Amino acid sequence: MEVLDFITLLVIMAAVFTLINVKWLKLPSTIGLMLLALGLSVFIILGEWVFRTLNELATNLMTEYDFSDVLFQVMLSFLLFAGALELDLRKLGEEKWPIFALATIGVVISTFFTATAIYYLLPLVGLPLDYIYCLIFGALISPTDPISVLAMMKKTSVSKNLESQIAGESLFNDGVGVVVFLTILSIAMNGVENFEPLHALQLFGVEVIGGMALGAAIGSFGLYLLKIIDNEHTEIEVLVTLSMVLGGASIAEMLHVSGPLAMVVMGLFVGRKGRNKELENVAGDYVYKFWHLMDEAMNAILFILIGLQVIVIHYEVDYFYGAAFAILSVLLSRFLGVGLPISVMRLKRKFPPYTIRILTWSGLRGGISVALALSLYETTTFNTRIVDVIITMTYCTVLFSILVQGLTVGKLFEKFNAANDHS
Repeated sequence: MEVLDFITLLVIMAAVFTLINVKWLKLPSTIGLMLLALGLSVFIILGEWVFRTLNELATNLMTEYDFSDVLFQVMLSFLLFAGALELDLRKLGEEKWPIFALATIGVVISTFFTATAIYYLLPLVGLPLDYIYCLIFGALISPTDPISVLAMMKKTSVSKNLESQIAGESLFNDGVGVVVFLTILSIAMNGVENFEPLHALQLFGVEVIGGMALGAAIGSFGLYLLKIIDNEHTEIEVLVTLSMVLGGASIAEMLHVSGPLAMVVMGLFVGRKGRNKELENVAGDYVYKFWHLMDEAMNAILFILIGLQVIVIHYEVDYFYGAAFAILSVLLSRFLGVGLPISVMRLKRKFPPYTIRILTWSGLRGGISVALALSLYETTTFNTRIVDVIITMTYCTVLFSILVQGLTVGKLFEKFNAANDHS
């Protein structure tokens, strides 16, 4: 199937599924779309003996267009830039230290605790993994997914400070999470004896600091161009921001720096929330309407793709027992990764009631974790069974995160709001 045909199919599915969700399911958009895509996948798998041709077509299609490539090379830049446009820069500055702590220390704590927990739990269901492979799973599942988190935040009502903590952490912890993942993956492929801590620090510096510097450079230049245009030609403003995203992604790949972090910083430069009057209206309304449309469309397609991934995952029944342990381990490690930094910071600043519980339960995982897991198929040095176990645990954790946590976190927000109203 040609690329245009594939895109056409996804857009048609997004339109049909959105209509079904709006008319009958009435669920949050991303959750409803993913459930419908997941239901279609299960129908195709269970009906293999009747619809063999359909099953083969769906499998070939999902294999031909690798989910990791589609997300990282096409969709992620658009989604992160669009998400960063909506952040309140002033509130983000007020919450910079909690965001920094959660996006760095929290990710590292979560990675190692998750790895240690499943290392001891998986043998109970006959799925022992070497610790290095447990660390790989811990690294790819620990960062919260900004796309899932931002989609959830649109449907909730909570204080601006806590909203900034949740959204800011999810946008910035990807850089740290990917560096940790790549470092551990390198150790697994090359051997512990060849690991150099200096190389890990260099990788962190180049990926994270380089990505943010690139985003600042392109963002400031783009802001300068928008000032010159001064709302006179809205179509040029849209083209400038589109060029920033496409050009920035290409340059980041060429320089081997973090593209996601570059997109976030660029979005913060252009965004209007929390800016002074001079900069608040640099970009016209049509720019924000365009990126809002891109965000909604890309989100719809992304969550459909997540639901369809079940077609290509190779699994056995005992993998799901391991996945249950993985879900419990990830939740507990998230609680520790959030609780320890927040508890230390509470010595010098006040956090509202339910903060740790909300940050724990709202830490959704999504397409980025699935994409990192599926990329392991490209590492030919790994045993296929090990990769299948990791991917199954990742996919089940993501489904639980989006469907269970995503649908219930609103109740926790209500308690948070009620507690603060009475305080």
